[in-house]
Amino acid sequence: MDPLLLRAAVEYALAHETTEIPSDPGEYLRTRFAGIPHQEIVGPTKERGGVNGIVLKGGYIVAEFGDTDREDMTFSVTKSYLSTVAGLAWDDGLIADLDDRIGEYVTDGTFSTEHDAPITWHHLLQQTSEWEGTLWGKPDLADRREGIDRELHAPGTFWEYNDVRVNLMAYSLLHVFRRPLPEVLKERIMDPIGASDEWRWHGYETSWTEIGGERMQSVSGGGHWGGGFIIDTRDHARFGLLALRAGQWGGERLVSAEWFDRATTPAAIKKDYGYMWWLNTDRELFPAAPATAFFALGAGSTSVIFVDREHDVVTVTRWVDGGEHVDEFIRLVLEAVK
Repeated sequence: MDPLLLRAAVEYALAHETTEIPSDPGEYLRTRFAGIPHQEIVGPTKERGGVNGIVLKGGYIVAEFGDTDREDMTFSVTKSYLSTVAGLAWDDGLIADLDDRIGEYVTDGTFSTEHDAPITWHHLLQQTSEWEGTLWGKPDLADRREGIDRELHAPGTFWEYNDVRVNLMAYSLLHVFRRPLPEVLKERIMDPIGASDEWRWHGYETSWTEIGGERMQSVSGGGHWGGGFIIDTRDHARFGLLALRAGQWGGERLVSAEWFDRATTPAAIKKDYGYMWWLNTDRELFPAAPATAFFALGAGSTSVIFVDREHDVVTVTRWVDGGEHVDEFIRLVLEAVK
């Protein structure tokens, strides 16, 4: 890589710290959804650090800036980790078919209504489930971003980014594994890729349940009401490298390549979204990146894991102003590739 161009990318990121997320992300959460019912924070939050990031080329660190060892909230980047746990369940045969109705696996009434009964794993993973109900004190309408009072559609026919339904995905996987998801992730993914012991995957103070007679906490798929991943940038980079290699780490297969193929296939009704990974279809999300690139995104793109197999590059950026500034950072990084 061209060192001068790579340095220009780093300097650009450092010069464009987010103005959207204050030093206390809890304040951001309280103000962003003010006026909408059921927005009480019920999971942990943490004051954030400054701009930091890392660039990998060919699996090697070629640039690193800021405090990449600091554990910070990561918001909806958590969803891509949750997707990977779902991949483990599918690889293990705990989910026989992604088109199976989840009510066949979660039999406590969560999917018992006429509207919710047809919902499949595929629907929840693509955020097209349209599940109606309340989980951990949060009704689905608390995050109906396409309109609180809108009429619900049949499962699979309407896309909505909805954290209640993402949390439902985590709860459903808890029933499948019958053990806390952070334990599964640590054992199957994070320890094998050499992640630190400092990352934490949180749920809510309200999200305790009983599975097989044992009390467990169901984790959240983001930080909308607190919780989710609190993790450092180097651990994110390792996870991004696993995704770049389609589930292979060294000589060990941790997640099937077939899962990552499915996870990065566009939804029929949302071409830039797969199984809780954002896709760069038609280069709409980040024009500077190839159409084949994919991303884990959180809090207005202030937390990003960028995965580009065409250039064999992974980048992680934290607290860079989202949107066009992340795109420019990516452009500069890819311009540096010789």
